[in-house]
Amino acid sequence: MSMNHSPNGAHHVSVTLTDKIVSAGLWAAGISWIIPSFGTMMALQTFLRSDQIEPVNRLYTSMQIALTGSKYRSVVHPTVDPNQVYMFATNHVNHFDHCTMYCSTSHFKQGLELEEHFKYPVYGWFMKQRGTIPVRRGSQTQTRKIMDQMRRELARGHSILAFPEGTRTRDGRVRPFKRGVFQIARELGIPIVPVAVTGMQHVMRADSWIIRPGNVVTVYCEEPVSSTGDESINELAQKVREPIAARVDTYLEDHASRLEVRA
Repeated sequence: MSMNHSPNGAHHVSVTLTDKIVSAGLWAAGISWIIPSFGTMMALQTFLRSDQIEPVNRLYTSMQIALTGSKYRSVVHPTVDPNQVYMFATNHVNHFDHCTMYCSTSHFKQGLELEEHFKYPVYGWFMKQRGTIPVRRGSQTQTRKIMDQMRRELARGHSILAFPEGTRTRDGRVRPFKRGVFQIARELGIPIVPVAVTGMQHVMRADSWIIRPGNVVTVYCEEPVSSTGDESINELAQKVREPIAARVDTYLEDHASRLEVRA
C-alpha cells in the first residue's frame, strides 16, 4: 500500500491487487449474508410488525459490519435513556451507515431514505416494507408529510435515524447540516442525540467500493440535545453538529499522525 497526500491534508491509499481480491471476498461474504437476511425479515414482516423482529434485525446489522473485517465498539453517554424516543442525528460516511450505528443503543430506529432507493432490488424492497420514511431528492414540499410519518413512528415508541448532511462525506470530515430534520424535531418536540461514527471512512470511502478490513469502528452517542430551546434552527443544527465534528476531527488527526509515524 502506498499513501498520497491531498492539498487539504487528507490521506489517500492507493489500491493494490491484494486490496481488490480481499475486498471482492468481503463483498461476496456480505452479499451472501444480506440476501437471506432480508428474505427472512421480509417473510417475517408479512405476519409481524418490524419492531417484533428486532432481534433478527440486530443480528443482521451486527453481522454485516463484522463481515467488513472491522472491530466494532459503541460509547453511549449515560444520559441517553433507553426508554425515551429520540432523533439520532449521525454523520454520513458510506452505504453501511445504517448498520454501523443501529446496534449502538437498544432503541428501534426508523430511518429516512431517498425514495429512489426503494427501487433497488432486495434492499429497497425491504426498506419500504419495514416502513422507512421516503425522502424525495430536491423536493421543497414534503416536510409536512415526513413530519406526519415521523409522528406515527414516535407514537409507536420508535426513534428516528437521520443524516443531516444529506450526502456522504468525501474527505471524512463532517459536512454542514441541513435545516430540515431540525425544524421537524423542534415541531415534534423530540430530543436529538448527536452520533459520531469514526473509523468507517477507512473501511470504505464514499467514492470507492474497496473494503479495507482491520479497522476499528466506534459509534459515539453523545449527550442528548433538547430541540425545544430558544435558539434558532441554525443554532440548534450547529449545537448538534459540534460534538460530532469534534469526535471525527480528533479521530482523523490521530489517524493521520499514526500513519506519519509508520511512514
